[in-house]
Order: sequence, then structure tokens, then C-alpha cells
Amino acid sequence: MSPARVFGISGWKNSGKTGLTVQLIAELTRRGYRISTIKHAHHDFDIDKPGADSFRHREAGASEVAIVSDTRFAIMHELRGEQEPRLADILARLEPCDLVLIEGYKREPVPKIETRRLDAKSREPLAPNDPHIVAIAADHPVTDTALPVFDLDDPAAIADFIEKVTGLRR
Repeated sequence: MSPARVFGISGWKNSGKTGLTVQLIAELTRRGYRISTIKHAHHDFDIDKPGADSFRHREAGASEVAIVSDTRFAIMHELRGEQEPRLADILARLEPCDLVLIEGYKREPVPKIETRRLDAKSREPLAPNDPHIVAIAADHPVTDTALPVFDLDDPAAIADFIEKVTGLRR
């Protein structure tokens, strides 16, 4: 199997990454693509609730816990002091799809769009120091770049751009 097509959404906290990612998933799946996502978190997160059976399994020391039903399944892996897995390792664990949208992972060498919002934690541009940023999506005018600039709320135009950059075709 050939490596998955990937495209990143990168930016500072509160810059609109998740909102844009959700809009792109909806737009690209509407176009008939099978989309998977990887979200990078910089903090200790938990998708399990204290008291749930699976939480109790992890708390007792299980290194992986799979939760399976007739509508979905999830596998949680506890690192327990191990190093965070590389993006390539996570990509290898995903089922085949047309495109993997990667939210976060500012330093990965994948084509990505930088999100910018006036309410972001930082307004320092990432693009000047990251040659893998191929476009910018913002909620305000951006004039200090030669990169394509999109309205943060125009997922159709950004999806067109992603199709072109990744070679994605139906």
C-alpha cells in the first residue's frame, strides 16, 4: 500500500485549527473522500471517564485497552513513560483512506496550512520559519506573505487547494 496522502492544519492555540479541520472533514467527505484525522495534544488528555470499565482497566495497568461495540471501537495506548510515538508510526496504524488531515504537529515536514485568528494565543506568524506551510487561512487580511491566503471560513476554497496540493482526485 502506498503511503497515505497527508495535509496539516497548524497554528497557535485558539487560531481556528479545530474549526477549520471540522469544516474540511465535512467538505471533503461531502465530495466523496474517505478522511481520517490525527489530532496532536500538547497536554495530558483523557478520552475515558473515571469509573468507566475501560478507565479502570487502564488505571489497573493495562498498556492497551480496546473498547468495542456494534457502532465503533477505540484503542487507547498508555505510554507509561515511553516516548511519544512519531507521526509516521501513528499514520501506519490507520486504515487506508484518501486523505489524513493532521491537526497540530507544527514541526512535521508535511504540507500544511497555517491558521490565524485575531483572538489566537499568539499572532507570531509560523510561515516564515516553516517551509512546509503552503498557505494561510485567516479571519483578517494578511498581506505579509507570498503564500496563498484563504478566508478561515471558506472550507470549499481550502478543500480545492488541498486537492491540488496533495494530488487528491475522485
